Amino acid sequence: MVLDNLLGNAWKFTGKKEAAVIEFDSDMIDGTPTYFVRDNGAGFDIAFSDKLFGTFQRLHLDRDFSGTGIGLSLVHRIISRHGGKVWAEAEVGSGATFYFTLSSTSPETDS
Repeated sequence: MVLDNLLGNAWKFTGKKEAAVIEFDSDMIDGTPTYFVRDNGAGFDIAFSDKLFGTFQRLHLDRDFSGTGIGLSLVHRIISRHGGKVWAEAEVGSGATFYFTLSSTSPETDS
């Protein structure tokens, strides 16, 4: 579900690019395995990133990019339930990168 939403957003927001680039990869950030989806699409103004993972919060007009406004809130909820965190970096017109981590222990076994 996480990758479906992140890759779906990358696909949607690069749809108007002549040469779209979408990447899924991982890296070590501060010693933690970190996964990311990066695209060269519409991007967004990072000043509004506090709205990014809220339910029904949208940073683009519906006429420009369709959607319900729940995809990233689902991503945040799923990643949080797995003990991870999710964040984004972006620039208007230059694309976005969504990062996420997962806990190395399952929530059910933590005491």
